[in-house]
Amino acid sequence: MAVARKTSQILTHLAIGFAITYAVTGSVMLGGLAILIEPLLNVLLVPFHERAWERRVQSAAAGQRLMVVTLEKISLTAMHMGVAFTVMFFATGSMAFGGLAAILEPVCNVLLMPFHDKLWDNLESGQTVRTA
Repeated sequence: MAVARKTSQILTHLAIGFAITYAVTGSVMLGGLAILIEPLLNVLLVPFHERAWERRVQSAAAGQRLMVVTLEKISLTAMHMGVAFTVMFFATGSMAFGGLAAILEPVCNVLLMPFHDKLWDNLESGQTVRTA
């Protein structure tokens, strides 16, 4: 069930990226290209980011650890926003569209992924899915 859940999370993330790119550009081709390039860049960059921050988290004093972890998450979000901006900028040549993607993509993920996770929590616990 864990593999199915993770696969579903990835597909949901890709669908959000495609929907934003398609909505902004009106192009299925650019939408498809964006959902291939954006995750690939993030997958390549995240391990470097994690390694750099791991040293900081480990060397932080116990009282400062929460602050360092918070800064790590902010930094990771900024990196994702930078990747979204760069992909959309190169796809469209527009800084405005790049900025729009940099804001919309993380916001949509933050808003929609909890619903996704709640659905999977219900499925894993054997509850029926209810719509409100």
